[in-house]
Amino acid sequence: MEPRTKISIWYIIATFIAISLLQTFYQASKQTTAIPYSEFQALLNANKIDKVWVAQNKIEGILKQPDKKGNKRFDTTRVDPTLAGELEKHKVTYFGEAPNTWLPDILSWIVPTLLFFGVWMLFVRRFARQGGGGLMSIGKSRAKIYVEKDTKVTFADVAGVDEAKEELKEVVDFLRDSKTYGRLGARVPKGVLLVGPPGTGKTLLARAVAGEAGVKFFSISGSEFIEMFVGVGAARVRDLFEQARKEAPAIIFIDELDALGGVRGAYAFGSHAEKEQTLNQLLVELDGFDQSIGVILIGATNRPEILDPALLRAGRFDRQVLVDRPDKKGRIAILRVHMKRAVLATNADPEKVAELTPGFTGADLANLVNEAALLATRRRADSVELRDFTAAVERIVAGLEKRNRILIPKERQIVAYHELGHAIVAMSLPGQDPVHKVSIIPRGIGALGYTIQRPTEDRFLMTQQELDNRMAVLLAGRAAELVFFHHLSTGAADDLVKATDTARSMVLRYGMDQKLGHVAYDRERPPMFASQDPRSGQGRELSDETERLIDHAVRDLVGRALERAVAIVTANRALHEKTAALLLQQETLEDEDIVTLRSQITAVAAATGADASDREKPRFASTRP
Repeated sequence: MEPRTKISIWYIIATFIAISLLQTFYQASKQTTAIPYSEFQALLNANKIDKVWVAQNKIEGILKQPDKKGNKRFDTTRVDPTLAGELEKHKVTYFGEAPNTWLPDILSWIVPTLLFFGVWMLFVRRFARQGGGGLMSIGKSRAKIYVEKDTKVTFADVAGVDEAKEELKEVVDFLRDSKTYGRLGARVPKGVLLVGPPGTGKTLLARAVAGEAGVKFFSISGSEFIEMFVGVGAARVRDLFEQARKEAPAIIFIDELDALGGVRGAYAFGSHAEKEQTLNQLLVELDGFDQSIGVILIGATNRPEILDPALLRAGRFDRQVLVDRPDKKGRIAILRVHMKRAVLATNADPEKVAELTPGFTGADLANLVNEAALLATRRRADSVELRDFTAAVERIVAGLEKRNRILIPKERQIVAYHELGHAIVAMSLPGQDPVHKVSIIPRGIGALGYTIQRPTEDRFLMTQQELDNRMAVLLAGRAAELVFFHHLSTGAADDLVKATDTARSMVLRYGMDQKLGHVAYDRERPPMFASQDPRSGQGRELSDETERLIDHAVRDLVGRALERAVAIVTANRALHEKTAALLLQQETLEDEDIVTLRSQITAVAAATGADASDREKPRFASTRP
């Protein structure tokens, strides 16, 4: 039982005792004498009664003269008048006895009282849970406080972000020994901002700092400061920093800082006084931070571009630490951490799994290990094998298999030729990710088939030729439909969107068109960690002629990519038809089938004299002086 519940019960018991005592004192104050009914009859016959109050079962009255005890008040219980007359004849002393109703009488007012208190406490507790402690604590901080034994996270539990850990180690050193840390005149940053995409481990890293330093850890989300009442958020900020100062050395961690620290005045309509007041109070608290007391503020966000500049200036959030998606080495380290909980087969090598997961975050890898363990459990295996991880990757990337979605024979044939078009063109062009699997089994919401390409290494830069080749691979499915069926279908809708976006990026952002030159026409910077959609540039100020040239350039890039894809599919027509028949029979091509297909494409290229490397000269010379 919680302490608050115990206190409430004692309040109820004390109230009940007080009411009982008051009732007893009230009854005693009347000084009433209880007499038998026969004595009442005698007093009545002797004309000694002055006044009488007659109730259903009771008679109360006042005597003309006090009795032997000095009381003038009396009461008695009524008796049937007929029976009283008979008893009077035989000179029998008789008493009236009222039914014992003390328990119902007490329950009649105790039960409603208890019910009232119960309902009242229920509403108070529910309001306290939703409103942060009730009306009396509406301005109190909602931060969850963890001590070292509750955190249980150290840098050993965080993998794949070695650079970020190195940046935060000096924060740990300061918290451990804040007095001697600045002996050379250095000061620790007031605030550390962890910046990175969702799922990269920003919160885990902040908790690891608290676990390493062995200090109190105040954790709260930026949205928990904001309320409908103006001034509540600022009060909670003050209370949070006051609690942290009392518990110093300590760490304050504000997750999703963008919910609290957005640019002030960014919205032209609506009232944002509460949000701005809360941010102003946070800025004031940061300015008044005494670094010698040992309190560090750590924030985390995946949208740093919308934060108020005043929050990021020197003296507030002095240091920004990037927590990016891990590279292959980082993925291996993360997988080793999560694989400790699973029973692995000998072929479940973290390095092999890391090769299958470029672009995965730490949260994605944790989910991958869990999905692989579930798949192995479902097939009643004794351990998790590499094929379980492969199937888990396909499930996460492409979606769940829809074997119950039956396609008519004509649709299956179109899907098979379409997917093989992607695979053959990807194998024919240089710089493209290797093909690992081709399938015509429907997956996810709208995918009727899929071709999986997995990069062998992390890429951070792409050339113009590689982008041209990527568009050709994207449009290879439509090229196959044109070559073999002489018509178009809706199956290439997503491929067209991706190819068009790539072409627009080449023209608007990368300056890869000869007529438009080395100019970036998309001035609006996309969100740092969001998907970079070139269509989102709404702030461009271009002439009609430039807009027309951009449209023509995009169309020309996509058209040339389609022509190249059609040429490659036509050159491999016989091989395409033969492999499509095998795909329709097996539904999936992988491993040996993919190796055989790749060697046959190489043989066709050699026989026809085509240059498999597909090297092209630059379309225009450099304009560098």
